[in-house]
Amino acid sequence: MSFVLIHGAGFGADCWDQLIPHLGAEALAVDLPGRGTRAEIDLRTVTLADCADAVRQDVEAKDLRDVVLVGHSFAGVTVPRVLDLMPDRIRHVVLVSAVVPPDGTRVLDQIDPDVRVLVEQSIAGGLYHQTREGAAALLCNDMDEATAASTLDRLIDDSAALLSERVDLSGYGRELPRTYVHLTRDQCYVEELQQRSIALLRPDVVDLDTGHMAMVSAPEKLAAVLNAVHG
Repeated sequence: MSFVLIHGAGFGADCWDQLIPHLGAEALAVDLPGRGTRAEIDLRTVTLADCADAVRQDVEAKDLRDVVLVGHSFAGVTVPRVLDLMPDRIRHVVLVSAVVPPDGTRVLDQIDPDVRVLVEQSIAGGLYHQTREGAAALLCNDMDEATAASTLDRLIDDSAALLSERVDLSGYGRELPRTYVHLTRDQCYVEELQQRSIALLRPDVVDLDTGHMAMVSAPEKLAAVLNAVHG
């Protein structure tokens, strides 16, 4: 049994570094295309299908089975595509404040209007670029100064096209146990939107009193939730 960790927008696999030592089983953190181990890929060309295929490649390379698939934030729209690609390898899905808009819609249309304005202002040349100041307000509200600085140092550009691609959530129709980790102090994927995602998925729900980057600000708390799911 193992964990497979999928990061959200603006980060790479290293956003899970503080969490992994607290997990009670093998953990694979995947770099989606355009960052980390896949930095040679042009972000402007990346699709949601590419993201799901990157997860498949890494899981199959290690021949992982009986997987707890963990998706944070924007990974909520990659996870169902992964489930379609390798349903026999996944036994539980955990979504951490994950973006799950209605099937066939765009992520950009579903986010909080105030946040959407910031996002739209951050798009240029096919890339989504978050300013350090803006990201600090959205992502680091529950962090001390040093932790926030370290988190912001890891921030990278992302593919703007992913925000406007129509999502395919058919993979969520599979009969798999799923848990939604509801982050009660999240300023990025705010309360109303988390509740919409929960209503769509009808998962088990676990509350954590953290901001958006729980794997950084409260890694032991998030690890406890994941370890309990893992069993």
